[in-house]
Amino acid sequence: MDRVKETNIKLLQTQSLLGIVINCGGYPGGGYIGGRFWQEPGAFNNGFKGLCSVFVTAAFSFAGTELVGLAAAETANPRKSLPTAVKQVFWRLTLFYIVALTLVGLLVPYNEPRLLSEGTEDSAQRLTANASPFVIAIENAKISVLPSVMNAVILIAVLSVGNSAVFGSSRTLAALADQNHAPAFLAYIDHKGRPLIAILIAGTIGLLSYIAEVDNQDAVLDWLLASSGLSSIFTWGSICLCHIRFRKAWAQKGRKVEDLAFRSQAGVAGSYVGLAMNIIVLVAQFWVGAFPIGWRDMSARDLAESFFLKYLAAPIVCSFYIFHKIYYWTSVVRIEDLDVDTGRREFSLPLLVAREAEERKAWPRWKKVYKFLC
Repeated sequence: MDRVKETNIKLLQTQSLLGIVINCGGYPGGGYIGGRFWQEPGAFNNGFKGLCSVFVTAAFSFAGTELVGLAAAETANPRKSLPTAVKQVFWRLTLFYIVALTLVGLLVPYNEPRLLSEGTEDSAQRLTANASPFVIAIENAKISVLPSVMNAVILIAVLSVGNSAVFGSSRTLAALADQNHAPAFLAYIDHKGRPLIAILIAGTIGLLSYIAEVDNQDAVLDWLLASSGLSSIFTWGSICLCHIRFRKAWAQKGRKVEDLAFRSQAGVAGSYVGLAMNIIVLVAQFWVGAFPIGWRDMSARDLAESFFLKYLAAPIVCSFYIFHKIYYWTSVVRIEDLDVDTGRREFSLPLLVAREAEERKAWPRWKKVYKFLC
């Protein structure tokens, strides 16, 4: 998995560098592009509502960073590996994903015909999966060989996503089964620590990728995205809420923050900000779902379809939550009743801190700066 992910990051670096070269006119017969397309036809099509209308796609695309927490449970020394992994995820998202998306906006205008689904005029509502913006940018630059290379890049990136998805979903299924919240057979772990049955089920669901051969693949993709796109918003909102409640329970039991093996760099304040931002995204998504762009000229059926394409994940998640509460007859656990010790690894924190401090003394200055940032 690590090898595929590292390959994916290198490919993103290549995309970013290539985008910078194309934007600066560094190809035969090309000229400087700069921010031309941000002026004509313009950036942020349809204004703030147009921005909000792509939250589902953006949330789905950035999903998976929470796998750092799942992977930490299988590492030999989470206290050493987790801070490094968290920092690297932040920088990779910031430098490679954000930079790459910015370059896409600079190189491909929003009204590019190859981005739109056939027979659709509203660029804010319907985008097809048939063309990559980077491939379009390379074709516009009239570089004959690179489009095929970039398609291979995208294929490897998709392989990385699928790899991570199988890893995360299989571990989650096994953990739910271990806590009696899923069928017991999913909890089977082989002698190498792999949840084989859960992996098999997760991989089988991946066969849905063959819908690419269906004639109306765009419609199927839209509904699959609608049913899962906002799930990452609920996931990260719940992670932030759990962190807030955990730290409150930890303090209420008389524990100090210094007693934690790992502390979030953003602290509890970061979780409050993250929870608020996720709630804002859900509210904004409800707004653009109920009142999409051009809603006054849409029929009742089109309005209903638009709403569920934007907000279908919300009733699905809420339905599962309510069903779980009713079926298992559970209630919200109070702060004073939270168990903060079950499942914790036994280790001597003062001894680890002293050993790490001794190691840091021998580091050169460049390594101290690097470890602080990464």
